[in-house]
Order: sequence, then structure tokens, then C-alpha cells
Amino acid sequence: MPKTPAECKTMVDVRAEIDRLDRSLMALFAERWGYIDRAAEIKRPLNLKADIPARVAEVRENARRHAIEFGLDPDFYEELWTQLIDRAIAHERELLGEGEQ
Repeated sequence: MPKTPAECKTMVDVRAEIDRLDRSLMALFAERWGYIDRAAEIKRPLNLKADIPARVAEVRENARRHAIEFGLDPDFYEELWTQLIDRAIAHERELLGEGEQ
């Protein structure tokens, strides 16, 4: 059963909970990636580009807002999300054949 940080009595407890959360985060990232693939499938027949600047700005602002909401450093999480966004756009470009002639 998961423990809260306050319930952890040893470093073994803390490390186990961090490992559990890291696995959960990876599962969420994998789920998120599925939506990236689906976005490319939907964009193709609509002739939409991988990079939609208004959406990129919205996702970055969401990351900042959520970070603030949870008491986290908004600059750090915006930077982290920028890396996620950049990789997703590169992946979508590959799927959409952007840049190929």
C-alpha cells in the first residue's frame, strides 16, 4: 500500500515510494505518447502541421499553471514540458513525413 511522505520511516520506504511513483509517471508518459501518435493520425487527412504554435503555447502555460497549483517551480516544469513538446513535434513530423520531399 502506498505511503505518504510523512508515513515513510526509513530511506528504504522513501526509495520504494519514489520508485513506485517513477513507474507510475512512466505509465502516464506512455499513455500521453499514445495521444501524440493519435494526433498525427488525425492531423494527416486534415493537412495540419505537427507544430501548431498556439497549442504549444497553451501546453507550456498549462505546465506553468499546474506547477504553481502544486507548489512546484514553474520555470523548471515549463522547461521540462518544452522538452516533451519538442520531442512530440519531432515525432509527429516523422509520422507526417514533414520535411521529406
